[in-house]
Formats: sequence, structure tokens, C-alpha cells
Amino acid sequence: MGVWCSNGPRPPKLIRVSDELVPDPSQMRASDADREKVAQVLQQAHGEGRLDLHELDERLGAVYAARTYGELAPLTSDLGMGLPAANLPSPVRQHLPASRIGSGGITGPSTSIAFWSGVDRRGEWVVPANHTVVAIMGGVELDLSKARFESAETTINVFAFWGGVEIYVPEDVTVRVDGAGIMGAFDDTTHKTPTVPGGPVVRITGVAIMAGVDVRRPKRKKIKGSKNPELEG
Repeated sequence: MGVWCSNGPRPPKLIRVSDELVPDPSQMRASDADREKVAQVLQQAHGEGRLDLHELDERLGAVYAARTYGELAPLTSDLGMGLPAANLPSPVRQHLPASRIGSGGITGPSTSIAFWSGVDRRGEWVVPANHTVVAIMGGVELDLSKARFESAETTINVFAFWGGVEIYVPEDVTVRVDGAGIMGAFDDTTHKTPTVPGGPVVRITGVAIMAGVDVRRPKRKKIKGSKNPELEG
């Protein structure tokens, strides 16, 4: 077994997953391209007024000094990240389905956080105007099939680090996905089926670092003797 010199590089920290030791992802080295992507997110946040000039300079300095993903991740974790929403269409309110808009009950939680764990939200629940999803070495599933919306326009901010997020959006909800991936991705497959116009608008944004965010249509099950599948409950 090799010996590491005291003034040489240190081995990556190990974490235990089940009975197997694997490298801690936060200790993995970040590339120049990774640092540039985080810098772009910070510059956008400054343009949106989320960071003042001093905070931007301070965080950019930390970005370019960062060596690992663990040092990059905290620099954007408190921001509503993604591309500007200027191109989002304004919904025609007089045509919004009455069953979808307006809480009609207690608004659901504003956060879904999974740290080495899982969160599953489905069924009839009221989605707040802003919902934050955090998945760190964990998984989050949001099913909007039977959900109602507090507002005609909803923003779901996602921060995923070595985790997975699945968001199911039905055909009567217009979805816009503009998240950024760093060795990860936002995958939107809802465009494969047509969207019913005039419904609520959901914007899904954020950052996925070595993680995946999947946006898709709800799962359907076939009813015996019926030609049309129904949404799973």
C-alpha cells in the first residue's frame, strides 16, 4: 500500500454507501469549465439583483480559487438559479382551468429537501408560487398530476448534488425548463406530447452538479378493457 507524503496531494475522503466505501463526491476536482458555469450563474444572479457588486466579487474570487465540487456547491445554493424568465409567456387568466388555480385549502410546503434520503410528493396538494427542491445524495419526486397551484405562475428552484429529481407535469400545465447542469443535466421530455393551452405555467430552474433532473409526463396505467390509459394515483 502506498504512503502519501505530508506535503503531497491528499487522497480523496471516503464515504460509506451500504457496505462499500466510495470517494466523497464533494472532494472530486472541479474543472475550469465547471468554474466558468458557476461564475455565469453568479453573474446572472447579480443582474437579477440577488447579489450586490461586493458579494459578486467575493463569490467570483471563491469560484476561481475553488478546487473541488464541495467548494463550488455552497456558492450558489442560496440563489434562485437559472436563466432569466423574460421569455415566459403570460398566461391568459380568463382561460385558466378553475380546478387548477387558487389554493382552495392549505398551501403545501415551500421546500422539498432530501439529504441521503428521499422525498415523494404526489396526490392532491397545493403547490406554492415558489418551491425549492434540494437533493444532496438523495432523491426527490414531485408529481403535479393532481396538484392545484396557489398562483398562475409557479417557479420550482432545484439544487441537486449527486442526487436525482423527478418532476411529473400533466398536459394541462405549461412547463419551461432552463436549469444548468455541471457534469449533470436537466432532461425535459414533456415536449413529446402536446400541451393544453391556457393552463398554469411552471418554470423549473436551478443547478444540477453530478446529478440529474428529469421532467416528464405523469406515469399512466392501462385499465383492463379500456383503450385509454388513466393517470396513476
